[in-house]
Amino acid sequence: MSSMSRRSRFLALYGSATRSKLSQYYSVSSSTAIKSPKNERWRRELPPPLKITNAAADRIRELMKNKPEALGIRLGVRTRGCNGLSYTMNYADRKAPLEEEVKDKGVCVFVEPKALFHVVGTTMDFHTSPLASEFVFENPNAKGSCGCGESFNV
Repeated sequence: MSSMSRRSRFLALYGSATRSKLSQYYSVSSSTAIKSPKNERWRRELPPPLKITNAAADRIRELMKNKPEALGIRLGVRTRGCNGLSYTMNYADRKAPLEEEVKDKGVCVFVEPKALFHVVGTTMDFHTSPLASEFVFENPNAKGSCGCGESFNV
C-alpha cells in the first residue's frame, strides 16, 4: 500500500472544511466524534487490490533482471480487443501519483488509477505451456471475455 493511506488522501483533498460540513448533518455525539481526533475510530487496512502468485512473482523477478533500474511493473488497462478492455504491463521507473503500490512476494506492481476499479480482487498468475508463456489474470469482476482471451469487460 502506498505511504499515504486512502484516509490521508481524502483529508488532504477535502480537509477540515468537509469535517465541519459533515458535523452539521449528524447528531451531537456523532459530530463530537468527527471533530475530536482522539475519539476517531481507525478502520482496518484494506487488502491489496491484486494478488500475485509465486509463479507470477518469479517471472516478474526474471523480467526485472533485464531492466535493473526499474522499481517494478506497472499494470494498467486500455480499451482494446473484441470485448472492451485488456491488461497492459510496462516497466515502472517511478511511482506515479495516485497509483496503488502492491508489494507481495518480493516484487512490486504499481496499479494505475484508471485500472484500479477493474483489477480489484484479481489474481495475477503466470502459466507456461509448450506453445505459450503468459501472465493470466483471474478477475472475479469480469462479466465476460472474448474467445481469444485478449480482452474482458466488467
